Amino acid sequence: MHPQAAPGSEMPAPAAGQLPLRADLNLLRTFLAVYRAGTLTAAAPRLALSQSTVTTQIRTLEQQTGRGLFTRLPRGMEPTPYAHELARHLAAPLDALAALEHTKTITAPVHLAGPSELLCVRVLPALAGLVADGLQLRVTQGLPEPLLEEMRTGRHDLVITTRRPRGRVLESIPLADEEYLLVANPAWAARIGPPEPAGLCTALHDVPLVTYAEDLPIVRRYWRTVLGKQLATTAAVTVPNLYAVLSAVNAGAGYSVLPRSLCQEYLDSGRLALLHDPDEPPLNTLFLAQRPGADTNPDVIRVRDHLRKAARAW
Repeated sequence: MHPQAAPGSEMPAPAAGQLPLRADLNLLRTFLAVYRAGTLTAAAPRLALSQSTVTTQIRTLEQQTGRGLFTRLPRGMEPTPYAHELARHLAAPLDALAALEHTKTITAPVHLAGPSELLCVRVLPALAGLVADGLQLRVTQGLPEPLLEEMRTGRHDLVITTRRPRGRVLESIPLADEEYLLVANPAWAARIGPPEPAGLCTALHDVPLVTYAEDLPIVRRYWRTVLGKQLATTAAVTVPNLYAVLSAVNAGAGYSVLPRSLCQEYLDSGRLALLHDPDEPPLNTLFLAQRPGADTNPDVIRVRDHLRKAARAW
């Protein structure tokens, strides 16, 4: 964003990592918010400023430092090397100051988002004790990319996702590995019998397939990674979500591939049967992403740490 100065007219710039002497705290906060959000549009609501004000403050800071801070891209802002170094030095003291400023305020609700089925089966039961102890939760369900994009605009504090967020803006940690299992109603399992892995595809050829999407992403992955074959069938039933898949398969509609977290209770009670038990079932890693600056709310830290501990048993 910083215009090129005429030769000899550029102000002396601070050394990399040094704070600009003439910059005020508001400019530094604005810079860090834009750095973390990745766009002026996303940073503005977090700062309670208009986008034009954010733009003006970034330009002012660039003028004061004599350094360009961001390069405009078709989608977002790319920090310059100087901006990366400046952010590295600013983040800890500004976050600590923000935490001090919030110590006398009422703890805000924690905005948590993730896949519907995982939220219901794992996450909300894990957080029930915190809610009973006074935690306020605002929960949103959805797909990974839309939820992460909403997090970048400040809507969510924590997002559980099946994909690691791209870029450096959102921090994330691996939370747990989710196994996927090939299951059917016990009546179908009895008709199929215990086929050898090499004959499993043939045994399932005439069994209806139930899935949540027409392109069969989970089932295709199972066939490719576990059976070493391309799936050569189409779905008999497609439904909106994995809960509906579970319901249909449990009722005897056919077979499917489901996450263990969703179907373990049904397997334990005998309502579902495992059709295949490979040495290495396909795994999907769950990540916990956190919005930059969200840890100024102590309850965000409570939820994050509690989920990390609970996920060891998932």
